[in-house]
Amino acid sequence: MASPRNDGGFLTQEQREKLRIAVQNAETLSLTSPRSPTGTTTSALLQQYELHQQQVRAAAAAARGGGGGAGARHARRSHSGKAVKLKKDGAGGKGTWGRLIDADTATFLDRNDPNYDSDEEPYELIEAPATTPLEDYKKSLVTIIEEYFSTGDVKQTGSDLKELGYDDFHRYFVKKLVSMAMDRHDKEKEMVSVLLSSLYGDGLSSTQIKLGFVMLLQAVDDLAVDIPDAVDVLALFIARAVVDDILPPAFLNKAKGSLTESSKGLQVLQIAAKSYLSAPHHAELLERRWGGSTHITVEEVKRRITDLLKEYIKNGDTAEACRCIRELAVPFFHHEVVKRAVTLGMESPAAETLIVKLLKEASEEGLISSSQMVKGFSRIVESLDDLSLDIPSAKSQFQTLVSKAVSEGWLDSSYESSGANGSVQDDDHEKLRRYKKEAVSMIHEYFLSDDIPELIRTLKELGLPEYNPVFIKKLITIAMDRKNREKEMASVLLSSLSMELFSSEDIVKGFIMLLESAEDTALDILDASDELGLFLARAVIDDVLAPLNLDEIGSILPPKCSGAETLNMARSLASARHAGERLLRCWGGGTGWAVEDAKDKITKLLEEYESGGDVGEACKCIREMGMPFFNHEVVKKALVMAMEKKKECMLALLHECFGEGIITINQMTKGFSRVRDGLDDLALDIPDAREKFLSYVEHGKKNGWLVPSFGVAAST
Repeated sequence: MASPRNDGGFLTQEQREKLRIAVQNAETLSLTSPRSPTGTTTSALLQQYELHQQQVRAAAAAARGGGGGAGARHARRSHSGKAVKLKKDGAGGKGTWGRLIDADTATFLDRNDPNYDSDEEPYELIEAPATTPLEDYKKSLVTIIEEYFSTGDVKQTGSDLKELGYDDFHRYFVKKLVSMAMDRHDKEKEMVSVLLSSLYGDGLSSTQIKLGFVMLLQAVDDLAVDIPDAVDVLALFIARAVVDDILPPAFLNKAKGSLTESSKGLQVLQIAAKSYLSAPHHAELLERRWGGSTHITVEEVKRRITDLLKEYIKNGDTAEACRCIRELAVPFFHHEVVKRAVTLGMESPAAETLIVKLLKEASEEGLISSSQMVKGFSRIVESLDDLSLDIPSAKSQFQTLVSKAVSEGWLDSSYESSGANGSVQDDDHEKLRRYKKEAVSMIHEYFLSDDIPELIRTLKELGLPEYNPVFIKKLITIAMDRKNREKEMASVLLSSLSMELFSSEDIVKGFIMLLESAEDTALDILDASDELGLFLARAVIDDVLAPLNLDEIGSILPPKCSGAETLNMARSLASARHAGERLLRCWGGGTGWAVEDAKDKITKLLEEYESGGDVGEACKCIREMGMPFFNHEVVKKALVMAMEKKKECMLALLHECFGEGIITINQMTKGFSRVRDGLDDLALDIPDAREKFLSYVEHGKKNGWLVPSFGVAAST
């Protein structure tokens, strides 16, 4: 039988049979489960399937190529000995599954897939942005300001601000400080004004304060969203800053250039200028606008202490009572807590156990210091006789309580041996007591008459120079509890006493006594530390004390006492920029007027006298001004007007004022001294100023206006 032919590329019968068998085997493999129970692995099936596919292709190629000669040339042998045609990268050919884990497109993760795992996401390193110094600075501000609102410690706040560094960023401190206070009570607003004034020149530069307020003006539109009265409150802060000399009056006009026409900052500046700074007696009004609420009265503190102790006796919550005592923020007045607590305990035996528990816990926590505890018990001793009228067993109860407190360790054992139950007064004590009584009488008389020569004469007649420091202590202590007028008069008197009667050593000793008894003075004057600091700084400005004297005083005081802190504050005040001008105006002339207002009034008064010539009316007006400590300005302006206009009537006015006691010899001398110090400037406009001044000095000495030691050598 003839063999089958391959005509025109058709398959022979034999070839068709081989092809059918191969396809059938391939289909059988494709239907086989990879998890076949026969145990055949997926990889083995895949290999077998590819082998059959290649066999099919080889058979087809052989059939087309006449016996498969062409396909044989490209065949490779597998390890099993069978011929396998593979692509060079190991994948299958056309119509096969290709390589294991082969894909037509790039692989990707579908986040919507139920089996999605975020850990399969490729890692991406993201660089965290580093904080800038300004960001770190701003973060620290809130803590510092909140701490200040809690403690009221100006010195600590200034120290914290210095530790931050970055002086160029302090504008942000000013902005944050004021903006935080704007939404708080009057107490915090007053505290902010006090802090800005205290840190001016000693922590905060003038430039940074100006920039801080400019930023506030630019941000007032945003502030008004949360603070409805932001415009008015910011106007008050700016006006107060002008009165406190930490912003110049020119700031109001210059700041307008940094604001847009629609900005509420323009309204702020307009209100500050027209509603606050243009009002009569605006300085006094602005200083009292927030009630001076940084310092509550002694009566208010005593009332709060009594209320919290009564509440404690009702509920017995010691922790709450300690918290209330701490919130009073008057650690120098805790002796009052001790005194009132012990008194309540003696009045109500049922409450005695609670009182002892409270005092013991307050002492152990360090809430009430040992010195305050001793001082409280000492004050009870002074009132035991009165208490015995209502509580017959008061003395025995008190002695029992003292013994218990000492044995338990919350009252210093030195108390019992310190003679707290009384002291024997000898002749020296009696002599000192009489002097103090006389000194108080003289000081009160001086505050009424402003007659410095009379007071000096009386002191000389007493003939007790060893007690001069005691007089200084009494003078300033009494003045601190009075109005600005008396404070100014006390500084003026101290300046006169330093020139005529008291030695530098006397004045140093007097201030040492004041600083050593600062805590006792605070019994009745809560802001005694601040006031005493002003007196010390003013004494330096007035040349009553030399700056080195402050170091001398500091070397004698204990390093951590209240007086040492006051001394440090005085150093800061005296060394600040424009300290002289600010401290000379620190009490506003005692009338509430700004110095400029007083000077303007004096000028108008003298011009009116020059045109009218009524000496009596002029004297009456000078007296009605109520500023005897500022009459040196009358003398100065009268002498200058006499030089400029060649009006001898001015000398006639001074003569009349001196004769009537309106202008004292001290004020007259100070007025002449101020003219003498400014002669160089006067000579630019008045060529013969020196010759005229010499003639006025001769006239003044002839009529007894000037102290004998006055001379003009400093300027001639």
